[in-house]
Amino acid sequence: MLDFVFAVDDSVTWHMMNLLKNRSHYSFLKLFGPKQISSIQSCGAGIYYNTLVQCNGRMIKYGVIGTDALIEDLLHWKTLYVAGRLQKPVKILTQNENGKLQAALFSNLKSAVTAAFLMLPESFSEEDLYMQIAGLSYSGDFRMIIGEDRSKVLNIVKPNVPHFQKLYSNILQECPQVVYKHQLGRLEIDKSPEGQFMQLMGLPRTLQQKITSFVDPPGKNRDVEEVLLKVAHDPDCGLVVHQGISGIVRSSSLIQSSKTILTAGLKKSVTYSMKKMYKMTKGCLRKTS
Repeated sequence: MLDFVFAVDDSVTWHMMNLLKNRSHYSFLKLFGPKQISSIQSCGAGIYYNTLVQCNGRMIKYGVIGTDALIEDLLHWKTLYVAGRLQKPVKILTQNENGKLQAALFSNLKSAVTAAFLMLPESFSEEDLYMQIAGLSYSGDFRMIIGEDRSKVLNIVKPNVPHFQKLYSNILQECPQVVYKHQLGRLEIDKSPEGQFMQLMGLPRTLQQKITSFVDPPGKNRDVEEVLLKVAHDPDCGLVVHQGISGIVRSSSLIQSSKTILTAGLKKSVTYSMKKMYKMTKGCLRKTS
């Protein structure tokens, strides 16, 4: 199933026009009109999905997100929902000259590399890096336990290594903290406390706040920089970062999945869930055979 995301400046107007053209794509929520649909869109990850839509002989799903909400997620990882999808190779079909959005897309990729560095050892392969990056948005997602093929990350990375390289090679070559041995497909990073502190300070704001809430005991109220300096010296620094990411993804994935019952309707929700369960079972059978 092809997955589309439309970033729009005015969600109410977009849904109003889409209801006129493609009313059948919507669940019973179409009865409440574009304003109510946009209100539901703003909950959780800020995206509204129409799923299991037939288009030119293909099954597709498409999500609608406000441009401002998208930029917020790309820069700060507020939900890491759409930002996580855009850390993997995607095809941008059309894009207007929005400088803020273009800068946010690049910032999201840099943040993904930084977070992955903190969770990897001192020396690792390019594929290890891309596996770590591709797995960021699935950390803490309950659907990886129930409903998703557990080989999903591997299946994303293995056939798409050249696309990941195209997406990230410039960032890796320009990063002062990494030795990028492109011909060998190997990387080495600075794992000193000083190096890790610089990386922690470069993480998106929401992730820094999550890490601080995990590490800082109640009542201490130390500033973020002080807490991150402590984490940089912690042998389990990578685990703490992973916990922070999981905390962001867990809440957003739960809310977004709950929304699906409304946005897709009961019949489509059950059909979609059954397809996911089939893929997960198929993946498990592949492993055991």
